[in-house]
Amino acid sequence: MVKVKLFTKSYCPYCHRALDLLKELGADVENIEVDNGNKEWETQKEETGHTTVPMIFIGDKFIGGSDELQELNNSGKLKEMLK
Repeated sequence: MVKVKLFTKSYCPYCHRALDLLKELGADVENIEVDNGNKEWETQKEETGHTTVPMIFIGDKFIGGSDELQELNNSGKLKEMLK
């Protein structure tokens, strides 16, 4: 199974929803809380142009945030991407 990297903030409901969905699907998730900042998150914000959390990577591919994750799940593509 491919590794998922998820940058979150502890108080963010969208982050909790994304993490719950990924865990429900059995994804191998590395959850990185960035409440107090994080150098890797700062670098990824610059590289992707995505400045909010959650910030989600499946393997090496940046997929976006909570809305994009939900779209992938609703279309059935997310399960395939997690294999």
